[in-house]
Amino acid sequence: MTKAVAALLRMTKLNPIGRVSSPLTDRSAAPKQGDEGAPEAWLELAPEFADAATDLKVGHEILILTWLDRADRDVLRVRPRDNPTARIRGVFSTRSPDRPNPIGLHRATIVAVDGATRFRVSELEAIDGTPILDIKPVLKPERDR
Repeated sequence: MTKAVAALLRMTKLNPIGRVSSPLTDRSAAPKQGDEGAPEAWLELAPEFADAATDLKVGHEILILTWLDRADRDVLRVRPRDNPTARIRGVFSTRSPDRPNPIGLHRATIVAVDGATRFRVSELEAIDGTPILDIKPVLKPERDR
């Protein structure tokens, strides 16, 4: 690792904005992707982020970035989807949760809002307690930017 990269890592600090509340509690039982049978789940944001969430509404499509805190950060190569017959690939060409920086990316739709900091979303494959790093809107055509 170069000195510049090491310095950047020391400056970088991620602060979760909340946690996922989900019926999924076991990583091995969670679907690989949200559209493969993932349940609805709640995004529970810390109260200090209420102002940041004021424009999130039912029907909005969002991208949720999570910290996959139970991932193995030493894994560099995997068999995609845990398929024993798949060829081994580098994790950067897969959606494996096991990777050097286990940031999860989930596309979901807000289906309910409960107060200023609780949002029920569709098809979220993140397991209960997963830290939420950020929420971003799904970009639409140019007119919505």
